[in-house]
Amino acid sequence: MTQHSSRQQRDILVTSALPYANGPIHLGHLLEYIQTDIWVRYQNMRGQNCYYVCADDAHGTAIMLRAEREGISSESLIARIRDEHQEDFGGFHIRFDNYYTTHSEENRQFSEYIYRQLQENDHIATRKITQAYDPEKEMFLADRFIKGTCPKCKTEDQYGDNCEACGATYTPAELINPRSAVSGATPIEKESEHYFFRLPEFADFLGKWTRSGTLQPQVANKLAEWLDAGLQEWDISRDAPYFGFEIPDAPGKYFYVWLDAPIGYLASFKNLCDREGIDFEHFWKADSTAEVYHFIGKDIINFHALFWPSMLHSAGFRTPTAVLAHGFVTVNGKKMSKSRGTFIMARTYLDHLNPEYLRYYFASKLTGGVDDMDLNLEDFAARVNSDLVGKVVNIASRSAGFITKRFDGQLGTVTEQDKLREFIDAGEEIADFYETREFGRAMRRIMELADIANQYVNDEQPWVIAKQEGQDANLQAICTNALNMFHLLMTYLAPVLPETAKASEAFLNAPLDWNNRSERLENHGINKFKPLMNRVDMAQIEKMLDASKEELPAATGAKPANSAAKEEKAKAPEPLAEEIDFDTFAKVDLRVAKIVKAERVDGADKLLQLTLDIGLGERNVFAGIKSAYEPEELTGRLTVMVANLKPRKMKFGMSEGMVLAAGPGGKDIHILSPDSGATPGMRIM
Repeated sequence: MTQHSSRQQRDILVTSALPYANGPIHLGHLLEYIQTDIWVRYQNMRGQNCYYVCADDAHGTAIMLRAEREGISSESLIARIRDEHQEDFGGFHIRFDNYYTTHSEENRQFSEYIYRQLQENDHIATRKITQAYDPEKEMFLADRFIKGTCPKCKTEDQYGDNCEACGATYTPAELINPRSAVSGATPIEKESEHYFFRLPEFADFLGKWTRSGTLQPQVANKLAEWLDAGLQEWDISRDAPYFGFEIPDAPGKYFYVWLDAPIGYLASFKNLCDREGIDFEHFWKADSTAEVYHFIGKDIINFHALFWPSMLHSAGFRTPTAVLAHGFVTVNGKKMSKSRGTFIMARTYLDHLNPEYLRYYFASKLTGGVDDMDLNLEDFAARVNSDLVGKVVNIASRSAGFITKRFDGQLGTVTEQDKLREFIDAGEEIADFYETREFGRAMRRIMELADIANQYVNDEQPWVIAKQEGQDANLQAICTNALNMFHLLMTYLAPVLPETAKASEAFLNAPLDWNNRSERLENHGINKFKPLMNRVDMAQIEKMLDASKEELPAATGAKPANSAAKEEKAKAPEPLAEEIDFDTFAKVDLRVAKIVKAERVDGADKLLQLTLDIGLGERNVFAGIKSAYEPEELTGRLTVMVANLKPRKMKFGMSEGMVLAAGPGGKDIHILSPDSGATPGMRIM
C-alpha cells in the first residue's frame, strides 16, 4: 500500500464486506469490522476526509425461505435483521458514516445500470443450463439445498456438492437418494436459460490489476494460480422464486445475490452523498484521485478481486485502490464451536464483557497479512489486564490523585523534556503501523512506551516524595510528566479504545490530538480521576462461554453438548447407562413419527419446534437439534419418538414427547430414522 503524507488531506472511502441479513453477528464477523473501524478512526484523527460505509446483504434464496418459515415478508425480515446488526455493531463502537441495505432503490438503479453497460460492451452471454428442480416447491435448487447419501462412502445426509465425512466432491446428480432440503421432495432435472458475465475476456486486465499493488502479495499469488488455470464465465442470474432485483427485460430472472452485493458499496455511499452533499463522482469516476479500500475476509477474495473490478472496469467506474483481506478467527486454537461455547455471538459478549477488551486484543494480533487469528481466552484476559489496566491506566491512577489533592487539580511544568520527546517522536512510527494495518506492531510500540512511563513513576516514587517536606514542586513535576506521557499513550490508542479515549479527554480536560501531540499539558487544570477500565475476571469469560454453549435438553435424545466428553467427534463409545429390567423398558412407547413441520424458535439458540404426526394425531415437540439441522431439511422425514413421555412445560411452550437422536452434540447430531416402508404411528418393537 502506498505511503502517504499526513499533511496532505486525502479523500478516502472505506467499506467492509456486507453481512448477510439472515442471522446475528458473531465474533468471527467482528474481526473485520473492528479492523476497519480502527483504520478509519486513525485516518480521521490525522485529518483525512475518510468515509466508512456498509450495508446488509439482503437478497437471496436463504432469506426468502427464512421469511416464509417465519410467516413474514422478506422485507420485514431484512428490516429486523438490519436493526439487530446495527445494534451489535454500535455495541462494539463501530462507527459507520452510513449503514444501508442492498434492497434499496439506489442499489437497483446501479445494478441495472452496470448490467446494461456490460450488455452494451458484449460482456453478457446467455445459454440454457440444466439444474436440479424441486417439483413440490417449484423452484430450482442450489447444491446446498440438496441432500442425500454420499456416492463414495455412503454417509447419509450430505450436501449436494461435497461429503463432510470423507471429503469427496461430486455433483447433486451423483447423490444416492437425493432430496430437496426445502420440501423433502426428490429433485428432477430441468432446463432454464441463464445469463453469464464473460469473465475470461478480462484475463489480461486482471493479470495487470492484481499485480499493481492493489492486493496483498499472498492474495495476488493465489489469484495468479486461478488466472493461469483459466477463468470461467460467471452465472449472474437466478430463476423465480427469488428475493432480489429482476433483470431488465428478462421476466422471472433475477440478479444473483453476489452481483448486487458489491454494488451495494456504491449504493450505500450514494445514499450518504445525497444526504450530506458529498460529490459521488469524485470518488467513483474512472480517473478519480480519491482512494477506495475494501476490507474483506479471505474467503470472498474471488468476488472482490476478479468479478468486481472487471464489472467496474467494463461499466466505466474506477477500480478499488486496494482490496485488503484478513484471515479467520479461531477460539482457543480451534474453530468456533457451539458445543464448547466458543461460537460467541456479539450480543452474548456484550452481556458479559467490555467491548474495548476485544477491540484491543484483536488490534494486538492484527497484521497487514491474511493470517488466521486465534482468540485465546486466557491470553485475552492476561493481555488486557497487563497492558491496558496494569500499564496504561495505571500511569494515570498513580499520578492523578496527587494533582487533585495537593495542587487543586493543576498540572505544573514538564521537566522531562527529552523523555517526552521520545514519546512524541514515536508517533510517526506508530502512524506508519496504523497506515499499513500493522496494528499488532503499533500496540507493541505503545506498550514499550507505557513500560518507560511506568518505570519513570517507579523510579521517582511520588508516593515517597509526597511525604517529604519542601518537595511539592518536585511532586507536581513528576505527576505532570507522567500524565503527559499518559496523554500521548491514549492519543495513540484512541482509534482502538474510543470510549476510554473519550473518558481520558474528560479527565485530562484536553483533546487527544495526534497532529498536535507535541503540545504539552502544562499549568493546566485536570478533573478528578475516575477508573477508566476494570480488570477482566476469568469468571466473566466462563459465564460468557456457558451462555454460548449448546445446552441440549434431555428431550432431544442426544448427548448434552456440555457434558464431560464434549469434543465434536467422540473419541470412544459412551459407557452403558445403569441396567433396567424388561418391564421398565416395555413402558416406553416408541413410535414412528412423520415431521409435518419444523420451525425455528424465536429467542432459542438451540431448539427447533417440530410438529409430528404419529398416526393418532399431531404432537408438538421441542428438540435441541438446531446446530445440526436446518428446518427445511427435516420436513417430510420419518423419525422415532417417545410417544408416552409426560408433557413437559418449557419456556417456549409445551413439549409433548421426545425425538430420538444420537451423537456428541453440535453438528454431530443425527435423528433416528426408520427404514423405508415405515409409516407414522408404527410402534417400535
